[in-house]
Amino acid sequence: MTLATQLIALAAAEGEHGNVMLETVMFPIIAICAFGGLALVTRSYRHVANRHSHKAEAFARAHEGDVRQASHGH
Repeated sequence: MTLATQLIALAAAEGEHGNVMLETVMFPIIAICAFGGLALVTRSYRHVANRHSHKAEAFARAHEGDVRQASHGH
C-alpha cells in the first residue's frame, strides 16, 4: 500500500465528525472573555486626569509666567 491509499483508508475508517463549530466553541468564548476584560481595564482609566484637577489648576497658576510663546520650529 502506498502512503496515499493508507491516508484514504484511515480517513474512511474514522467516520463522521460532528459539527466543527461545536467542537471549537471554547475559542470564541475565551476570546470574548479576554477582550471583555481588556475593555474593563481600559474603561477603568477613564477620567483619571480629572481626579486630580485641583493639582493641575494650582500648578498652572503657579507657573503661568514660565511658558514662552515661540513660533513654529523654534
